[in-house]
Amino acid sequence: MSTVLPHSANAAISSHSTPQGAVMRILGAVAFVHLLNDLVQALLPSIYPMLKEQFSLSFTEVGLITLTFQCTASMLQPWIGLYTDRRPIPFLLPAAMCFTLAGILMLSVVSTFPALLVASALIGIGSSAFHPEASRVARMASGGRFGFAQSLFQVGGNTGSALGPLLAAGIVVGRAQGNIAWFSLFAVVAIAVLYRVSHWYKEHLLTFKRKAGAGHGPKLSRKQVLGALGVLALLVFSKYIYMSSLTSYYTFYLIEKFSLPVASTQLYLFLFLAAVAAGTFLGGPIGDRIGRKRVIWISILGAAPFTLALPYANLFWCAVLTVIIGFVISSAFSAIVVFAQELVPGNVGMISGIFFGLMFGISGISAAAMGKLADVAGIGFVFNLCSFLPLLGILTVLLPNIEGDAAK
Repeated sequence: MSTVLPHSANAAISSHSTPQGAVMRILGAVAFVHLLNDLVQALLPSIYPMLKEQFSLSFTEVGLITLTFQCTASMLQPWIGLYTDRRPIPFLLPAAMCFTLAGILMLSVVSTFPALLVASALIGIGSSAFHPEASRVARMASGGRFGFAQSLFQVGGNTGSALGPLLAAGIVVGRAQGNIAWFSLFAVVAIAVLYRVSHWYKEHLLTFKRKAGAGHGPKLSRKQVLGALGVLALLVFSKYIYMSSLTSYYTFYLIEKFSLPVASTQLYLFLFLAAVAAGTFLGGPIGDRIGRKRVIWISILGAAPFTLALPYANLFWCAVLTVIIGFVISSAFSAIVVFAQELVPGNVGMISGIFFGLMFGISGISAAAMGKLADVAGIGFVFNLCSFLPLLGILTVLLPNIEGDAAK
């Protein structure tokens, strides 16, 4: 997507910008809140073993918790994005985190499985309302470096996802359920930061064209655009079903195959998620430089040899391979989002909502399905089956070459 700014907008940006033209103060704020948001989200899978024991859950019920969270975090996003493309709502940002806060507090006191699902849904709703508007703010503050801005925003989330298991291990795992309430402090900080960001957003709204770039996109027919979006969706499908197998069931896999204690498995999950954060940060800037299509090629298909080897590795090589997989496969998402935004100029919120929503929805549905499959065939079989998914990266060949048509 190409964002064309009027002269007044450029002037407004330059007064608060780095030499590269990005409003780092705002980019840093939304990335930081993305860290806090995803840190809270990472709490859920991190405490699955504790919840499984405390509530006597099956793997299928564990998958249903993920499904509930991921579906509420996905189904609303495209609609929120579509609506706010036309009527931006700056104060939706702090309001979104209020839902997250309510979900955390409820999670710390519930005593039944249905109540667990409701608490998970509230956290999902907060995430669903946060992502489209926060992604738009990141693009507004990008100074034209769209890949860099999307990566910085996304790496905040991935860093939070990596820290979540460590904090869960230190604060919640092995302790009382009420300790979950400590995570509400992160939501309170996020609300305070987003309140300030929403003021900046509101003040700068009129200096940005809400449909900036419409008519400046790639010269493709509607059929070609829809086809390209379909390919991108399939690539997200392959990437996030595989990612879901690790984020939701990696700890169970390590416990079953290597007899590791729960606390130790959190360290291995942290290593994987930290590699995801590093790969995400590099993917956007590299896409700005060498082209997004090349990054997508390297990221998804390039991970396949390592995913195929993982089910046969010992504990040491399992750790090494998951770090490589996390680093390589994560670099695609920022490139995919910006590529999609360039295909459909002027619809940043809708596209961000669709692809963030698609990510969450796929993760949730696949987590539930994998939980059922694990109950029937075992965790090892699930990891063997999912190892083939990155081979779908070959579909990148069907993407059009738009780098020369859309301004980067």
